[in-house]
Amino acid sequence: MTLEQQTSLGEVKTKGRSQWGELWRRLRRNRPAVLGLIIAALLYVTALFAPWLAPYGYNEQNLDAVEQPPSWDYPLGTDEVGRDLLSRIIWGTRSAAFVSITVTLINLALGVPLGTLAGYLHGWVDTLIMRLADILFAFPGLLFVFFIAATIKPSIVTWVKAIGLRKLVRSGYVDYLVVIVALGLVGWPGLARLVRGQILSLKEQEFIVGARAIGASTWRIMFRHLLPNALPPLIVAISMGIGGIIISESTLSLLGIGLQPPNPSWGAMIYSNYRYWRTRPHLVIVPGLVLAAVVFAFNFLGDGLNEALNPYLDQR
Repeated sequence: MTLEQQTSLGEVKTKGRSQWGELWRRLRRNRPAVLGLIIAALLYVTALFAPWLAPYGYNEQNLDAVEQPPSWDYPLGTDEVGRDLLSRIIWGTRSAAFVSITVTLINLALGVPLGTLAGYLHGWVDTLIMRLADILFAFPGLLFVFFIAATIKPSIVTWVKAIGLRKLVRSGYVDYLVVIVALGLVGWPGLARLVRGQILSLKEQEFIVGARAIGASTWRIMFRHLLPNALPPLIVAISMGIGGIIISESTLSLLGIGLQPPNPSWGAMIYSNYRYWRTRPHLVIVPGLVLAAVVFAFNFLGDGLNEALNPYLDQR
């Protein structure tokens, strides 16, 4: 069986099961991966239905219930301005989900085509793309994100105000734009290098030689034959990368250059409540535990997908 046949999901039947069924059969044997899948699904479902699941609005204040301990009305208590912590954590899932999806799409839009071109065309195209990736790799990843976010935020705020959208600045949407741009610019080189390596290992396979022999165009070979066969490791990288994106967004917010109040962010909650560590530790512990659970969930899911998508690993 060729590599293309082994990795084209949905095209080959394995013992009466589709490849999707075989993938699920392998994945469900890994309990941490299944748990990670459940938590990841809960994250995006909660983000989608946050307005209906949260008891209060993310910026709704009750000045008569400031700094309240957990109660029936406020299951996780309130902060220094009377906002319900549970509601802000639920709304925070929307921020985490939105940033993770948009940054992942940017990384894919940049990394996958550039990596495919670099791996197949070689020459000056490969040199140019990989040297650009090397420049970005030369800086510590998270530190470079901090630098980009701190540098571009004043420029974006000034530009938005200049075009008459001051309300957009006050609403906090510019914070999302800054975080997405910063993480998107830094995240694509890893995917590009991964895709390039897969293309280099596949381009001399028999089915590619055969495609060339029958006159298939370069673009068809790259995006119809090579790229689909490079998907398994790409899927694993995306899954594990989402956890990194979420923790990077929270770290930016924690340091004051990402999402800022009133925008709901788990990192911003930790930052704004850390002064109450001794008196009301749950204000810091709960957002931290939620963040840790989500990051570990995507890591476990990535490990499980790596095992399930490996055609040479017999788990039976």
